[in-house]
Amino acid sequence: MDETDSIVRLYAVTDGRTRPRHSLTLHTVLGPGPRSPQDVPEESERIVALCRQRTRPLVELAGSLGLHVTAVMVLVSDLIDAGALSLPITEVPGQDREVQKLLALSAALKRRYPQAAAKAG
Repeated sequence: MDETDSIVRLYAVTDGRTRPRHSLTLHTVLGPGPRSPQDVPEESERIVALCRQRTRPLVELAGSLGLHVTAVMVLVSDLIDAGALSLPITEVPGQDREVQKLLALSAALKRRYPQAAAKAG
């Protein structure tokens, strides 16, 4: 498979989307979710398998899989919605633990009620 085939495949797998539904950065740490992915592309299965081994930052997933980071963000966002991936709370040096909890709660609420954030905007 050449580079053009790979680009076309990623376009098809992401349905042409270039923006994830969740606010993700290169440093977003991802872990396994409570559910197993169902009927997902091979790339998504590989992402979940890597995150089951240990938590990983999004940029590491993209590098390990050799995929464009934007496509990985879209796939990860879909996997978060499906419950196959989670955003574990991690200790951030210099950041208050309560702030971390609030950020995690905010992310969970945005996942649960995506239309509410759009209406509030």
